[in-house]
Amino acid sequence: MRPWSSGIFGSAPLSNSAQVIRPPNTLRMKVGGAFGGIDANAIAKAEEALKAMSAQFGQWLQDEIVKLDKAQSDIRAQGYNAQTAEALYFRAHDLKGLGTTYQYPLVTRLAGSLCKMMDDPAKRMAAPMVLIDAHIDAIKAVVRDQIQTDDHPTGKVLAETLEAKVAQHYA
Repeated sequence: MRPWSSGIFGSAPLSNSAQVIRPPNTLRMKVGGAFGGIDANAIAKAEEALKAMSAQFGQWLQDEIVKLDKAQSDIRAQGYNAQTAEALYFRAHDLKGLGTTYQYPLVTRLAGSLCKMMDDPAKRMAAPMVLIDAHIDAIKAVVRDQIQTDDHPTGKVLAETLEAKVAQHYA
């Protein structure tokens, strides 16, 4: 005899049938239907807007380089401390995200290598200044010389060498 049919929950026997209740999926209605319902016209408009802004990418990238240069100058003037290191990390992180958008995937790669040394605030303070400076100088050089990708022999060597030095530092 099943314990729940023995009268513990009342004297009436329980039914052996079950009913599954499925609540309506209101989330799908809130986000605009099933996945794959992306509006191709919206994507085309976004691509057009990005193309129209691309003439400004060079100036915007230069603005980011100025910020990176200031972070490096602040380190030289104030020393490498938690505050100046964090400011440099934010500049590198911004360049990591913006490089490819601004048609400089090599900047994204170099800034990514710099971020790898600085992502963790505890490890950030142990990053060798000479290696930090090498990354900054490389980023400034590839923008100055308009080396956009690592298909360029100099860009490839810069990226591979810096990434190898970062790997050695953490080995």
